[in-house]
Amino acid sequence: MTDLKSKTIGWIGTGIMGNSMCLNLLKSGFSLNVYNRTKEKTENLVKEGATYAETVAQLSANSDIIFTILGYPKDVESVYLDDSGIIKNAKEGTILVDMTTSQPSLAKKIAEAGREKNIQVLDAPVSGGDIGASEGSLAIMLGGEKAAYEIVLPILEKLGKNINYFGEAGSGQHTKMANQIVIASTMIGVVEALRYSEIANLDLNKVVNMIGSGAASCWSLTNMAPRIIDNNFKPGFMIKHFLKDLNIAIQEAENMKLNLPGLALARKFYLNASEAGIGDEGTQALYKMY
Repeated sequence: MTDLKSKTIGWIGTGIMGNSMCLNLLKSGFSLNVYNRTKEKTENLVKEGATYAETVAQLSANSDIIFTILGYPKDVESVYLDDSGIIKNAKEGTILVDMTTSQPSLAKKIAEAGREKNIQVLDAPVSGGDIGASEGSLAIMLGGEKAAYEIVLPILEKLGKNINYFGEAGSGQHTKMANQIVIASTMIGVVEALRYSEIANLDLNKVVNMIGSGAASCWSLTNMAPRIIDNNFKPGFMIKHFLKDLNIAIQEAENMKLNLPGLALARKFYLNASEAGIGDEGTQALYKMY
Protein backbone atom coordinates (compact mmCIF):
# COMPACT_ATOMS: atom_id res chain seq x y z
CA MET A 1 0.00 0.00 0.00
CA THR A 2 1.36 3.44 -0.97
CA ASP A 3 2.42 5.63 1.95
CA LEU A 4 0.72 8.83 0.80
CA LYS A 5 2.04 10.90 3.69
CA SER A 6 5.53 10.41 2.22
CA LYS A 7 4.33 11.87 -1.10
CA THR A 8 4.24 15.56 -1.98
CA ILE A 9 0.92 16.80 -3.29
CA GLY A 10 0.86 19.65 -5.77
CA TRP A 11 -2.27 21.82 -5.96
CA ILE A 12 -3.04 24.32 -8.73
CA GLY A 13 -6.07 26.57 -8.25
CA THR A 14 -6.78 27.98 -4.79
CA GLY A 15 -10.02 29.88 -5.36
CA ILE A 16 -13.32 29.47 -3.52
CA MET A 17 -13.24 25.69 -3.73
CA GLY A 18 -9.55 24.90 -3.96
CA ASN A 19 -8.51 26.90 -0.93
CA SER A 20 -10.81 25.02 1.45
CA MET A 21 -9.83 21.68 -0.09
CA CYS A 22 -6.15 22.45 0.44
CA LEU A 23 -6.80 23.38 4.06
CA ASN A 24 -8.44 20.01 4.64
CA LEU A 25 -5.39 18.23 3.23
CA LEU A 26 -2.98 20.31 5.32
CA LYS A 27 -5.01 19.58 8.46
CA SER A 28 -4.79 15.88 7.58
CA GLY A 29 -0.98 16.05 7.56
CA PHE A 30 -0.22 16.01 3.83
CA SER A 31 2.75 17.90 2.36
CA LEU A 32 1.51 20.45 -0.15
CA ASN A 33 2.98 22.57 -2.94
CA VAL A 34 0.51 25.23 -4.10
CA TYR A 35 0.25 27.53 -7.11
CA ASN A 36 -2.32 30.11 -8.14
CA ARG A 37 -2.16 32.86 -10.75
CA THR A 38 -3.05 35.31 -7.97
CA LYS A 39 -0.40 34.57 -5.37
CA GLU A 40 -2.34 36.31 -2.59
CA LYS A 41 -4.92 33.52 -2.70
CA THR A 42 -2.29 31.08 -1.41
CA GLU A 43 -1.01 33.17 1.51
CA ASN A 44 -3.26 31.56 4.14
CA LEU A 45 -2.19 28.11 2.91
CA VAL A 46 1.50 28.99 3.19
CA LYS A 47 0.85 30.12 6.76
CA GLU A 48 -0.63 26.67 7.42
CA GLY A 49 2.48 24.93 6.09
CA ALA A 50 2.11 24.75 2.30
CA THR A 51 5.03 25.62 0.01
CA TYR A 52 4.38 28.17 -2.72
CA ALA A 53 5.61 27.29 -6.21
CA GLU A 54 6.47 30.21 -8.48
CA THR A 55 5.32 28.43 -11.66
CA VAL A 56 3.23 25.48 -12.82
CA ALA A 57 6.42 23.89 -14.16
CA GLN A 58 8.18 24.19 -10.79
CA LEU A 59 5.23 22.67 -8.95
CA SER A 60 4.97 19.86 -11.49
CA ALA A 61 8.63 18.89 -11.24
CA ASN A 62 8.50 18.76 -7.43
CA SER A 63 5.21 16.96 -6.76
CA ASP A 64 4.21 13.28 -6.83
CA ILE A 65 0.43 13.72 -7.10
CA ILE A 66 -0.98 16.88 -8.67
CA PHE A 67 -4.52 18.22 -8.27
CA THR A 68 -6.05 21.04 -10.28
CA ILE A 69 -9.31 22.94 -9.93
CA LEU A 70 -9.52 25.77 -12.43
CA GLY A 71 -12.06 28.02 -14.10
CA TYR A 72 -12.59 27.06 -17.72
CA PRO A 73 -11.59 24.29 -20.15
CA LYS A 74 -9.15 26.68 -21.85
CA ASP A 75 -7.38 27.08 -18.49
CA VAL A 76 -7.24 23.30 -18.06
CA GLU A 77 -5.83 22.79 -21.54
CA SER A 78 -3.15 25.45 -21.01
CA VAL A 79 -2.11 24.27 -17.54
CA TYR A 80 -1.86 20.64 -18.63
CA LEU A 81 -0.66 20.77 -22.23
CA ASP A 82 1.43 23.95 -22.74
CA ASP A 83 5.21 23.57 -22.83
CA SER A 84 5.31 25.22 -19.40
CA GLY A 85 2.51 22.99 -18.16
CA ILE A 86 2.08 19.85 -16.10
CA ILE A 87 2.50 17.06 -18.65
CA LYS A 88 5.79 18.41 -20.02
CA ASN A 89 7.30 19.03 -16.59
CA ALA A 90 5.92 16.34 -14.29
CA LYS A 91 8.00 13.31 -13.38
CA GLU A 92 7.32 9.91 -14.88
CA GLY A 93 4.92 8.03 -12.62
CA THR A 94 3.13 11.17 -11.39
CA ILE A 95 -0.63 10.95 -10.88
CA LEU A 96 -2.71 13.91 -12.09
CA VAL A 97 -6.23 14.66 -10.84
CA ASP A 98 -8.26 17.39 -12.55
CA MET A 99 -11.20 18.45 -10.39
CA THR A 100 -12.35 21.23 -12.72
CA THR A 101 -15.72 20.77 -14.37
CA SER A 102 -14.55 20.56 -17.96
CA GLN A 103 -15.12 18.87 -21.32
CA PRO A 104 -15.09 15.05 -21.45
CA SER A 105 -13.23 15.25 -24.76
CA LEU A 106 -10.49 17.34 -23.14
CA ALA A 107 -10.20 14.84 -20.28
CA LYS A 108 -9.54 12.13 -22.86
CA LYS A 109 -6.95 14.29 -24.63
CA ILE A 110 -5.06 14.95 -21.40
CA ALA A 111 -5.19 11.26 -20.43
CA GLU A 112 -3.68 10.30 -23.79
CA ALA A 113 -0.91 12.87 -23.40
CA GLY A 114 -0.21 11.52 -19.93
CA ARG A 115 0.07 7.93 -21.12
CA GLU A 116 2.84 8.94 -23.52
CA LYS A 117 4.93 9.99 -20.48
CA ASN A 118 3.87 7.18 -18.15
CA ILE A 119 1.72 9.64 -16.20
CA GLN A 120 -1.70 8.54 -14.95
CA VAL A 121 -4.59 10.99 -15.25
CA LEU A 122 -7.99 11.18 -13.55
CA ASP A 123 -10.87 13.53 -14.29
CA ALA A 124 -12.58 14.14 -10.96
CA PRO A 125 -15.12 16.98 -10.98
CA VAL A 126 -16.91 17.71 -7.72
CA SER A 127 -20.29 18.85 -6.46
CA GLY A 128 -21.20 20.45 -3.16
CA GLY A 129 -20.07 24.04 -3.56
CA ASP A 130 -18.16 26.07 -1.00
CA ILE A 131 -19.97 24.34 1.87
CA GLY A 132 -18.93 20.87 0.70
CA ALA A 133 -15.37 22.03 0.07
CA SER A 134 -15.09 23.50 3.56
CA GLU A 135 -16.67 20.53 5.33
CA GLY A 136 -14.84 17.90 3.28
CA SER A 137 -18.18 16.48 2.19
CA LEU A 138 -17.99 16.90 -1.59
CA ALA A 139 -19.37 14.43 -4.10
CA ILE A 140 -16.46 13.39 -6.34
CA MET A 141 -17.04 11.75 -9.74
CA LEU A 142 -14.07 10.00 -11.34
CA GLY A 143 -12.98 8.77 -14.71
CA GLY A 144 -9.59 7.59 -15.97
CA GLU A 145 -7.03 5.06 -14.76
CA LYS A 146 -8.63 2.86 -12.10
CA ALA A 147 -5.23 1.98 -10.61
CA ALA A 148 -4.60 5.70 -10.05
CA TYR A 149 -8.03 6.09 -8.48
CA GLU A 150 -7.28 3.33 -5.97
CA ILE A 151 -3.99 4.99 -5.02
CA VAL A 152 -5.40 8.49 -4.45
CA LEU A 153 -8.67 7.38 -2.80
CA PRO A 154 -7.39 8.03 0.76
CA ILE A 155 -6.64 11.62 -0.30
CA LEU A 156 -10.05 12.03 -1.91
CA GLU A 157 -11.65 10.79 1.31
CA LYS A 158 -10.30 13.92 3.05
CA LEU A 159 -12.14 16.04 0.49
CA GLY A 160 -15.44 14.23 -0.04
CA LYS A 161 -17.94 11.75 1.35
CA ASN A 162 -19.57 10.40 -1.82
CA ILE A 163 -16.78 9.21 -4.10
CA ASN A 164 -17.42 7.04 -7.14
CA TYR A 165 -15.39 5.74 -10.07
CA PHE A 166 -17.31 5.62 -13.37
CA GLY A 167 -14.87 4.28 -15.96
CA GLU A 168 -12.58 5.49 -18.72
CA ALA A 169 -11.26 9.03 -19.11
CA GLY A 170 -14.10 11.52 -19.48
CA SER A 171 -16.58 9.46 -17.44
CA GLY A 172 -16.24 11.71 -14.42
CA GLN A 173 -16.97 14.76 -16.55
CA HIS A 174 -20.00 13.13 -18.14
CA THR A 175 -21.35 12.33 -14.66
CA LYS A 176 -20.83 15.96 -13.62
CA MET A 177 -22.80 17.10 -16.65
CA ALA A 178 -25.72 14.96 -15.47
CA ASN A 179 -25.37 16.61 -12.05
CA GLN A 180 -25.41 20.10 -13.53
CA ILE A 181 -28.44 19.34 -15.70
CA VAL A 182 -30.41 18.51 -12.54
CA ILE A 183 -29.18 21.56 -10.62
CA ALA A 184 -29.84 23.96 -13.52
CA SER A 185 -33.62 23.67 -13.31
CA THR A 186 -33.72 22.92 -9.58
CA MET A 187 -32.25 26.32 -8.67
CA ILE A 188 -34.81 28.03 -10.90
CA GLY A 189 -37.54 26.16 -9.04
CA VAL A 190 -36.12 27.31 -5.71
CA VAL A 191 -35.99 31.01 -6.62
CA GLU A 192 -39.43 30.95 -8.23
CA ALA A 193 -40.93 29.21 -5.17
CA LEU A 194 -39.42 31.83 -2.88
CA ARG A 195 -40.62 34.70 -5.05
CA TYR A 196 -44.11 33.19 -5.20
CA SER A 197 -44.12 32.80 -1.41
CA GLU A 198 -42.92 36.36 -0.93
CA ILE A 199 -45.69 37.81 -3.08
CA ALA A 200 -48.19 35.60 -1.22
CA ASN A 201 -47.00 37.22 2.05
CA LEU A 202 -45.76 33.96 3.54
CA ASP A 203 -42.98 33.55 6.09
CA LEU A 204 -40.14 32.42 3.83
CA ASN A 205 -38.23 30.56 6.53
CA LYS A 206 -41.34 28.60 7.45
CA VAL A 207 -41.96 27.79 3.79
CA VAL A 208 -38.44 26.47 3.33
CA ASN A 209 -38.64 24.37 6.49
CA MET A 210 -42.06 23.04 5.49
CA ILE A 211 -41.43 22.09 1.86
CA GLY A 212 -37.88 21.02 2.67
CA SER A 213 -39.30 18.19 4.79
CA GLY A 214 -41.31 16.74 1.93
CA ALA A 215 -40.95 15.75 -1.72
CA ALA A 216 -39.47 19.15 -2.65
CA SER A 217 -36.44 18.60 -0.43
CA CYS A 218 -33.14 19.10 -2.27
CA TRP A 219 -29.63 20.46 -1.74
CA SER A 220 -30.37 23.78 -3.46
CA LEU A 221 -33.41 24.42 -1.27
CA THR A 222 -31.68 23.45 1.96
CA ASN A 223 -28.43 25.31 1.34
CA MET A 224 -29.24 28.17 -1.03
CA ALA A 225 -32.75 29.28 -0.02
CA PRO A 226 -31.53 30.51 3.42
CA ARG A 227 -28.87 32.60 1.67
CA ILE A 228 -31.51 34.17 -0.56
CA ILE A 229 -33.69 34.96 2.46
CA ASP A 230 -30.67 36.58 4.15
CA ASN A 231 -29.96 38.57 0.97
CA ASN A 232 -26.59 36.79 0.73
CA PHE A 233 -25.56 36.39 -2.89
CA LYS A 234 -21.86 35.75 -2.33
CA PRO A 235 -20.68 32.93 -4.58
CA GLY A 236 -20.41 29.38 -3.45
CA PHE A 237 -20.40 28.79 -7.18
CA MET A 238 -20.48 31.70 -9.64
CA ILE A 239 -23.25 32.08 -12.20
CA LYS A 240 -20.68 32.60 -14.96
CA HIS A 241 -18.95 29.31 -14.12
CA PHE A 242 -22.27 27.48 -13.98
CA LEU A 243 -23.15 28.92 -17.38
CA LYS A 244 -19.86 27.48 -18.65
CA ASP A 245 -20.93 24.06 -17.37
CA LEU A 246 -24.32 24.30 -19.07
CA ASN A 247 -22.67 25.25 -22.36
CA ILE A 248 -20.52 22.10 -22.10
CA ALA A 249 -23.58 19.97 -21.31
CA ILE A 250 -25.50 21.31 -24.29
CA GLN A 251 -22.52 20.75 -26.60
CA GLU A 252 -22.05 17.20 -25.33
CA ALA A 253 -25.77 16.50 -25.77
CA GLU A 254 -25.57 17.77 -29.35
CA ASN A 255 -22.56 15.53 -29.96
CA MET A 256 -24.73 12.59 -28.84
CA LYS A 257 -27.64 13.75 -31.07
CA LEU A 258 -29.65 14.35 -27.90
CA ASN A 259 -32.26 17.10 -27.58
CA LEU A 260 -32.67 18.45 -24.02
CA PRO A 261 -35.21 21.31 -24.19
CA GLY A 262 -35.39 21.71 -20.40
CA LEU A 263 -31.65 22.26 -20.21
CA ALA A 264 -31.77 24.74 -23.09
CA LEU A 265 -34.52 26.73 -21.34
CA ALA A 266 -32.68 26.73 -18.01
CA ARG A 267 -29.51 27.94 -19.72
CA LYS A 268 -31.37 31.05 -20.89
CA PHE A 269 -32.01 32.05 -17.27
CA TYR A 270 -28.31 31.85 -16.39
CA LEU A 271 -27.30 33.60 -19.61
CA ASN A 272 -29.74 36.44 -18.89
CA ALA A 273 -28.35 36.74 -15.36
CA SER A 274 -24.79 36.89 -16.65
CA GLU A 275 -25.72 39.52 -19.23
CA ALA A 276 -27.45 41.50 -16.45
CA GLY A 277 -24.06 41.85 -14.73
CA ILE A 278 -24.40 39.36 -11.86
CA GLY A 279 -22.23 36.60 -13.33
CA ASP A 280 -19.70 36.87 -10.50
CA GLU A 281 -22.36 36.26 -7.86
CA GLY A 282 -23.58 32.89 -6.61
CA THR A 283 -26.16 30.88 -8.50
CA GLN A 284 -28.72 31.84 -5.85
CA ALA A 285 -28.50 35.39 -7.28
CA LEU A 286 -30.91 34.24 -9.99
CA TYR A 287 -33.46 35.51 -7.47
CA LYS A 288 -32.51 39.05 -8.48
CA MET A 289 -33.86 38.37 -11.96
CA TYR A 290 -37.38 38.24 -10.47
